[in-house]
Amino acid sequence: MTEHSLGIVGWREWGTFPDIGNERVKIKVDTGAKTSCLHAFKIKPFQKNNQKWVRVWLHPDQDSDREVVCEFSVFDRRDVSDSGGHVTKRYVIKTPILIGEELFDIELTLTNRDHMKFRMLLGRRALAGRFLVNSAESFLAGE
Repeated sequence: MTEHSLGIVGWREWGTFPDIGNERVKIKVDTGAKTSCLHAFKIKPFQKNNQKWVRVWLHPDQDSDREVVCEFSVFDRRDVSDSGGHVTKRYVIKTPILIGEELFDIELTLTNRDHMKFRMLLGRRALAGRFLVNSAESFLAGE
């Protein structure tokens, strides 16, 4: 894909997760983050068919305590540095996401973002080869 055929997103967008009941999450596009992350206020690891899985409790809506519980196979565990330079080991899952008309599998680290404005950050790995960012605009991929 040439850069002229890439989609354009603003500094914040909506993402829909088909495998999480089509939940919509408000996303902050973060070109400073390598990996994307999703808010999970509780994570419980378990075994299923001799594989590592996590049960995840989400608050998909900003300013709401509405809970969604879902399960994912563990794709990886990685050390991740937050914006303050603190390193934590996080579970990584892989799941489809729809942003605008672009449906793709995304790697997401899971972390508690209860005190952050956005339930999800969209990092460079997810942006690369798909989107250009117009930092002056919001919701260019649609409401």
